Amino acid sequence: MQGVMSTRDAIAKAFAVGLDLVEISPNAEPPVAKILDYGKFKYEQQKKRNEARKKQKVVEIKEVKVRPNIDENDYQVKLRAMKSFIGEGDKVKVTLRFRGREMAHQELGVKVLERIRSDMDVDTKVEQMPKMENRQMVMVLTPR
Repeated sequence: MQGVMSTRDAIAKAFAVGLDLVEISPNAEPPVAKILDYGKFKYEQQKKRNEARKKQKVVEIKEVKVRPNIDENDYQVKLRAMKSFIGEGDKVKVTLRFRGREMAHQELGVKVLERIRSDMDVDTKVEQMPKMENRQMVMVLTPR
């Protein structure tokens, strides 16, 4: 701690010791500077950035496709897959595709999505409610 001093004096002190004058927080009043090795300072900053990047979790969106007249066993397999995706911290996009005459019975698709929502309700919340996009209905679930 050298206290408040002029820039010229601070640079002279840093030069005398053989180090650099590095401005740490320019927005403070008065600005804060340290006398240290600039190369080492940059290296430490880079290490901190890399460490922060390692700890980041990238949330992926996993897609599960179902049909309006899905069989019970197939439904259970899809449900198990969705639970594992949610357990890993990923979002799940449930796509219910209609073919041909199934478009006339969209209420069957809504029932399937409602069933998925009620079965997954414990660990998830609905980010996007079921909505029609062309010939398919889409719902997005996220972990709580």
